Amino acid sequence: MRNLKRVLLGVFILLMVLVVLAFVLENQQSVSLLFLGFSAPQLPVSLVVVLALLIGMLVGPILGWFLGRSSRAARKRLV
Repeated sequence: MRNLKRVLLGVFILLMVLVVLAFVLENQQSVSLLFLGFSAPQLPVSLVVVLALLIGMLVGPILGWFLGRSSRAARKRLV
């Protein structure tokens, strides 16, 4: 049973890598982003999307941890 889980996890990871690789290879057009007056250099669309995904994967848990920490402190003050 343990080996089956490892094999399924390996297959899932391999499929995810292939999907990301296909996405990167299909989106090589260059774009330049403009946000609040700041202009970014021209980068491939795939790089912009993958960077946004990675930043979101970092910011989300940090924000969740920070909000959870502040709500626990508020609950302690109430008790």
